[in-house]
Amino acid sequence: MGERIMGRPGLSRRGEDAAYGSLRERVNICLRPIGGPMAIGFFGLAAATFVVSGLQLGWVGLAEGKTVALVLAGFAFVAQIVAAVFCLLARDGVAATAMSVLALTWLVVGLVLLASKPGSTSGALGLFLLVSGTAMVLTCFTVALSKLVPAAVFGLAALRFFATAGYELSGRQGWQRAAGVLGLLLFAVALYAAWAAELEDALGRTVLPLGRHGRGQAAVHGSLLEQVEDVSTRPGVRRQL
Repeated sequence: MGERIMGRPGLSRRGEDAAYGSLRERVNICLRPIGGPMAIGFFGLAAATFVVSGLQLGWVGLAEGKTVALVLAGFAFVAQIVAAVFCLLARDGVAATAMSVLALTWLVVGLVLLASKPGSTSGALGLFLLVSGTAMVLTCFTVALSKLVPAAVFGLAALRFFATAGYELSGRQGWQRAAGVLGLLLFAVALYAAWAAELEDALGRTVLPLGRHGRGQAAVHGSLLEQVEDVSTRPGVRRQL
């Protein structure tokens, strides 16, 4: 085993330099620009949290639970799962993970609402929301390394899930009201994030700040070389995940 050569992956072995040079001339890695998917994902989150807050705060009757379920499954889930797929195509596994967790969580909430009696609680749903909330906390910390506003969205989503889990596990109205209020706060921040992402995609520049820094800043203002410098070690190019 030799020592690692800076500037390219692999180990220095006899004949490897010549082989690597020849390989670079024959291998092409094609990248395809796509529309930014985060706006539709955040709009889906905003719709989901708003209608569920309406149910939790009594703005709509308990009998409307099945209608809320259809909104979650027909709009929020679809919007966020589409965003997740295109985040993967855009080589952003962290954003794809966040959108996937949110999409599937709203789908599960919707299915439980559809199958349950109006006003009933579910301990199993409460446990599931604890898992989803934990996943969003971890994702929040990861996203904060590059973008602060999306991190705030995911952090609020985690708090909202935890509060809803408290209600589902205990049946206490205080938890339900807290979840509803957190849901409204999440709605406002998600709307801001959606519009900021939409404007950034439409105009090609930052209008409403998303709190980009580090690699998040380089993703918008960096050179083409900075965007592709590590592509040889990305999933889909390297041999294993």
